[in-house]
Amino acid sequence: MTLLVISPDYASHLYPLVTLATAWHEAGERVVVATGPATSGIVRDFGLERVDLRLGRGSNPGVIRAEEQPKGEDDSLRGFFDATRRGAVETLAFQAEARGDDLLWDPVTVARDVQRIVAQVRPDHVIVDHLAFSARLALASSGVHHADVVLGHPSALTVGDEVYGFPPAFPRAIVPDPAALADLHRLCVKVRDSFTAQWNSALETLAPGCTPSVDAFAETGDVVLLNYPGELHDAERTALLPPHAFLGSAVRTEARDPQVEDWLSESAEPIAYVSLGSFLSVRSDVLARVAEALRHIDIRVAFALGSTPREALGELPASWLVRETLPQVRLLGRSALAVSHGGNNSVTEALTSAVPLLLLPLSTDQFAGAAAIEQAGIGEALDPNAATSDEIAAAAARLLALEGLGRERLDRIGADLVRTPGAQRAHAILS
Repeated sequence: MTLLVISPDYASHLYPLVTLATAWHEAGERVVVATGPATSGIVRDFGLERVDLRLGRGSNPGVIRAEEQPKGEDDSLRGFFDATRRGAVETLAFQAEARGDDLLWDPVTVARDVQRIVAQVRPDHVIVDHLAFSARLALASSGVHHADVVLGHPSALTVGDEVYGFPPAFPRAIVPDPAALADLHRLCVKVRDSFTAQWNSALETLAPGCTPSVDAFAETGDVVLLNYPGELHDAERTALLPPHAFLGSAVRTEARDPQVEDWLSESAEPIAYVSLGSFLSVRSDVLARVAEALRHIDIRVAFALGSTPREALGELPASWLVRETLPQVRLLGRSALAVSHGGNNSVTEALTSAVPLLLLPLSTDQFAGAAAIEQAGIGEALDPNAATSDEIAAAAARLLALEGLGRERLDRIGADLVRTPGAQRAHAILS
């Protein structure tokens, strides 16, 4: 048996996908990963085969920097980072405007590359990142059965009257102007229609006479695998999903890091883990306010800087562990609090270790995801552009003392995710 995994050349996407693939690998089956060169080391570290596939202009092996991206992608990234400083609606509007070139890059060329790889590998099963639209177009147009993996909050797949790029919910601390929201909705409708026209044009080239799509953002494969705990998803929305399964989480095993192990052994004090992910760590102003907030709490801190220079955070306690990157899964396993932008990997990995979440959402599905965490009573969300260090400190203190129904629910979710890992669930569904 052979599994083909198709992933963009981004570590944040590839890690959960190859983690799912470990179930096939451990069962003695062949696993081939189609992705770009920047993340080839990740594929190699997992002991899997790789074939080259370029799904877009950009790449990110772990920490992204605009100056390291190809011409055009660098300016796009800077524009995105600037938009996050202006606010949620501005960020979502910027992302909507860039959507066609971002998610459906050179679709016919990419689709034919994917079809060539499928003919070469001859897989029995295919799993593909839901956001790899050009790759999914190839599979759909050639009748290849496949599973889409939604790596963000489930709202990354629109259902009902939802419009892609327009969050179905915001956390309480983020209250967009109604007029600005209405403008955003109109923009997202326009982008949806334009994107769908692009999809249909490529589809007609690849498979003349094929039924065109009404909404390309709502297209799926034979089954949707959602990297998210089903307990946190609204039941009414679940009923609208196409054939699907909630995987819970895809938590990888990390290599032992001697420096981290030494730091963990130094004290039994509670730990807060801080990271804004591989993209949004550029927001040094947000990280500086987080650092200032946690200085005044009796807790040790593991701080992943990403692209933020250490000096931007001011003087830090000697007891803190501060590096550009840290083994997130390992540290969350010992943490009492996670401070995050609300990316899917950070959220699901924290939930697997039953760690309460302090979220500072900045883009895309992070707003809906933060609202769900808040509603479940297992975390809090603040506006990253408005929250003061005192407000961050107060929220952190409340979450460190989490008890009652919130604590019980968090422990129950964590136990369920550990009991049946996402890789096992995916393998059972597709085998």
